[in-house]
Amino acid sequence: MPEDAPAALDVTASVTGRRWSWRAADERAGMMLAQRLELPELLGRLLAARGLAPDTAADFLDPRLRVFLPDPSVLIDMDKAAARLARAVRAREQVAVFADYDVDGACSGALMVQALRRYGCQVAHYVPDRLKEGYGPNAPAIAALCEAGATLIVCVDCGIAAHQALEAARGRAEVVILDHHKAEGPPPPVLAAVNPNRLDCPSGLKGLCAGGVAFLALVATQRELRRGGFFEGGAEPDLMAMLDIVALATVCDVMPLTGVNRALVTQGIKILAKRGRPGLAALMEVAGARGEVSAHTLGFTLGPRINAGGRIAEPDLGLRLLLSEEPAEARAIAEKLDAVNRRRQEVEAGVLTDAMTQGEAQLAAGRGVLLVRGQGWHPGVVGIVASRLKEKFNRPACVAGIDDGIAKGSGRSVTGLDLGSAVIWARSSGLLIAGGGHAMAAGFTCEESRLEEFHALLEERLAGAAELPAASELLLDGALTVRAATVEMAGHIARLAPFGAGNEEPVFVLRRCRIVKADRVGAEGQVVRAFLEGEDGGRLKAVCFRAKEGPLAGLLLGSGGAPLHLAGHLRAERWNDQVSAGFQIVDGCRA
Repeated sequence: MPEDAPAALDVTASVTGRRWSWRAADERAGMMLAQRLELPELLGRLLAARGLAPDTAADFLDPRLRVFLPDPSVLIDMDKAAARLARAVRAREQVAVFADYDVDGACSGALMVQALRRYGCQVAHYVPDRLKEGYGPNAPAIAALCEAGATLIVCVDCGIAAHQALEAARGRAEVVILDHHKAEGPPPPVLAAVNPNRLDCPSGLKGLCAGGVAFLALVATQRELRRGGFFEGGAEPDLMAMLDIVALATVCDVMPLTGVNRALVTQGIKILAKRGRPGLAALMEVAGARGEVSAHTLGFTLGPRINAGGRIAEPDLGLRLLLSEEPAEARAIAEKLDAVNRRRQEVEAGVLTDAMTQGEAQLAAGRGVLLVRGQGWHPGVVGIVASRLKEKFNRPACVAGIDDGIAKGSGRSVTGLDLGSAVIWARSSGLLIAGGGHAMAAGFTCEESRLEEFHALLEERLAGAAELPAASELLLDGALTVRAATVEMAGHIARLAPFGAGNEEPVFVLRRCRIVKADRVGAEGQVVRAFLEGEDGGRLKAVCFRAKEGPLAGLLLGSGGAPLHLAGHLRAERWNDQVSAGFQIVDGCRA
């Protein structure tokens, strides 16, 4: 959208401070696409606005793995990794899987443990304690796995920067790394280091998370075993049935939902909807997720609960949940994770207010990157708080908890600004004790006395942040009347799903609608429910989440019947076998 283009509906500052703009779209291209593929005009326009043409739109709407899944061998070291894993399977070796403590780590760890056990290996898993051991492999843990008899150690969602720690395995066990984090220079001297973000990897698959890398490693390993006749006389494990956790990892690690990721998540959601994995079925039941499964279920219902264990409780709780095959055990772990997540929310709330105050002050002072800190802030929630600051201020944001002069923190970035590379640069220059990550997220450990120096380096490396508006722009895909917001239209929009990073859910504005009734519902009144009436006389139910307080909640509850412009997502909602149109409000202003 050109900088001098007028604001949509002349909204330069909504109640949340955002400028509204129409998403750039070629109307003629949309019509041609709709005609060529025999699609509704609305769907053709939405596809064209997302840069799709007739030769790509069909596969976008029906993302099949046979179209998008790459040959695993395009990843550097993949053939070495597959050959070594296959050798371990044939020899029934004892294998150890070292996994990170977040959702991607739990999922990629569960993939490897489950598959290798089904192949016949003895498999142990290890997840480090966030507070005591920090991120990634550490020498004592690696040595302990060797002493326990592991002859092969598989590091998932970690390891690409663990040169020193992995020395503990030298001469005792071979190491395979399946990672996706940014690499600085050559990988550790291990048997195989598979990482699409290696500087020398030609695969072009930089958007894969560790779960995606692990899945491709299993595809390559199973192919190697098949070639050697391993499965003669027996059935091969169904790798497609494991796509539920590949989808979970991809969504929760905020990977772009395009290309192969879109195919993996689309198929994975279908697997998850069958509720065949006891752990995830139990967690959905405990969380009250009984409706249709979507990427939102993965990212906002399952993900936070699985993450909670690694944040403030037992680091391997999420991995154990995914591996559980007994419904009773799965239910117990799911209930524990749900309780831990509620405790995590309380801890987060205790940090968030002060972090927001610091962020506002830094923004007012003209800082392009935010770096806030606090004594005793729990390292397990700083990443979530960083996400909240990034959303609120439209800036790369880092949050650090300080203990005994050492700051342990996490950061989140905005599209186009590579935070992981900046953190890696700071570490390689000696400014940080530890640090790493990828474009959108990173972690770091720094002496408290050097935090300002680190802050200055981040602003230098992410110079474009200073030019960002104080609040993100809200792109609108079109305007609707209340009467036009139908189930049929919602169904057309849903064909673009799964929604997430790289494929945001379309946003429409309801012009000059009035709130007939609004009230608070849900736990602690976090949700505002409203009933809308249009100038054309139509009626529509709407909800607004995370609305316990703030200007948007105030607008909805205190409109006094005045006409409003409301922006949000149109969805088809199912309840007791009845389908109706619903609107999720994300922003608004007085008309």
